[in-house]
Amino acid sequence: MASGTDVLTPPAPSPAAPPERPQGRKMVRWFDPLVLLRAGIRSAISTTIGEQADRRLLDALATPKVEPSDFSVDEAGRPREELWFDFVADLGDGWDSTYAVAQTVSRPTLTLKDETGTAYETRRGEVLVFGGDEVYPEASVQEYEERTVRPWAAAMKGQGPEPHLFAIPGNHDWYDGLVSFMRLFCQGRRSAGWRMHQRRSYFAVKLPHGWWLLGTDMQLDSDLDEPQVRYFQELAKQMKEEDRIILCLAEPAWLLAQVRPPGDRTYLDNNLVFLEQQVLGKKVSVFLTGDIHHYRRHANDEGRQKIIAGGGGAFLHPTHVPRKETALPEGFTARKTFPEPAVSRRLCWRNLGFVGHNPSLGLFTGFLYLLLAWMQVADLGAGGTVEWKLSRVLSAALVNPGVILLSVVLVLGMIGLADARFGRARQVAGLLHGVAHLAASLFVFRGAFALTGALLPLGSVPQELLGAVLVFAGGFLLGPTLLGLYLLISLNGFGAHANEAFSSLTIPDWKNFLRLRIDRDGRLWLYPIGLRRVPRAWKRGQTAREPEWVADDKNATPPELIEPPIVIGAARTAAPRVAERSFPEYAGPAAP
Repeated sequence: MASGTDVLTPPAPSPAAPPERPQGRKMVRWFDPLVLLRAGIRSAISTTIGEQADRRLLDALATPKVEPSDFSVDEAGRPREELWFDFVADLGDGWDSTYAVAQTVSRPTLTLKDETGTAYETRRGEVLVFGGDEVYPEASVQEYEERTVRPWAAAMKGQGPEPHLFAIPGNHDWYDGLVSFMRLFCQGRRSAGWRMHQRRSYFAVKLPHGWWLLGTDMQLDSDLDEPQVRYFQELAKQMKEEDRIILCLAEPAWLLAQVRPPGDRTYLDNNLVFLEQQVLGKKVSVFLTGDIHHYRRHANDEGRQKIIAGGGGAFLHPTHVPRKETALPEGFTARKTFPEPAVSRRLCWRNLGFVGHNPSLGLFTGFLYLLLAWMQVADLGAGGTVEWKLSRVLSAALVNPGVILLSVVLVLGMIGLADARFGRARQVAGLLHGVAHLAASLFVFRGAFALTGALLPLGSVPQELLGAVLVFAGGFLLGPTLLGLYLLISLNGFGAHANEAFSSLTIPDWKNFLRLRIDRDGRLWLYPIGLRRVPRAWKRGQTAREPEWVADDKNATPPELIEPPIVIGAARTAAPRVAERSFPEYAGPAAP
């Protein structure tokens, strides 16, 4: 027996080795039945909260002062000669896409080439703006932490001073009544390497050379509340006549009427016109927004810009809708999209592999087809035998109350799913879609049991079990494929179901953000930066100056300029002008 001094003590546990791959979340599968159900419940609850207890009213009472954050001067109080800042919208989805954008934004410098080969040296923004929908699928402390905070914190590691962050909420941020958004962005804390200043869900930043950066909160119902109107009215009094504004919005009011169902968000555009003309006095030179997950720019002959840059991490939206844009007010016309419409149209064909992108929906349709088959089995028996002729199967279905009820529910559901952009043909499109599923379930049922009946004794347990497996497998494959075919025809043929046809694909590529610079002459430079293919593989950074993870994917593409920089004349000129060309004389930022 060992003495007391000989007693062995277990060794102290060694610290766990750090993971060799990022432990990030995958992109949201929008056609997962559980995701759809949870998002629907959250949306209904948040709409009720928004109507009955608008969080913005309480925040306005808590912070009554209207004091813009002043970046027109430096920390010593001296006027700034120039300022860089970045705009990122629709982030907080899958790790690969969100982290790729965050890492690109966080680099101290980026050298970018435009289509002419001209190179531009850009600098990371001292100010960072999140332009709405900072998390998916719905807001919660956990989702923000895992999908937004964690990838951005890892990307900014070792990249220099913390940027000053300002954020506006989108509809997904409102899904918990704005509670988590306010806790993360509006408490003046330092979080994930950000320095935050705002106390409301909207903000104002004074920039050098007479420029202003304003962010609005239109809530779920596209409502501009009275305290917010008074806030911007007070700010307008602080502006000089020649000052100019960069206005950040959560939704592109100028395009929504053409890409969303008629009547959806009916008064958002009216709110924007009121804010622009009655409150800000037509000082807005640039409108920035996300919500639609691609890059699209409109401009008019005066040089005013309306830019959608919703490529911060969420799935790609199509650019080939609307098929033909109607004229926008004040002479705004489309100038550039990313990706090009032809590329977007080709990507839509991926819906033919719908089940591969959305396997959980296949489980649902497999169960649905199996339920329809199970309801008919008892009606097919005739004198102790089962007839698998198509006419017999069809007649059994037509007399079974359960089959009829489920069929009616299915068809009505498909009619309800049909996009209002079909117009008067909406009911027809939904009816054809529903009937296609019923016909498919009928053929799968008949084929599966006819095949097993030829191989195994009719009515035996093995035959019924194998038949059930084949029916489920047929429903798993055929149900989502029919839905994918319906979405493909709807979008490429009729310009309908733009959101559903691309959310089904969860494409992580074609990401984008905007880098902006106010130069020493007071001109505003806008650099639209794109990532055609984001990395799918990562390795741990090896030095203190590297982010936590660096790309390890030879197929990933480097950041590029989507189009040459857009340059708007100094804010102190009577009317902003734009240069729709590159500026080869610009050799990079001035030395500090």
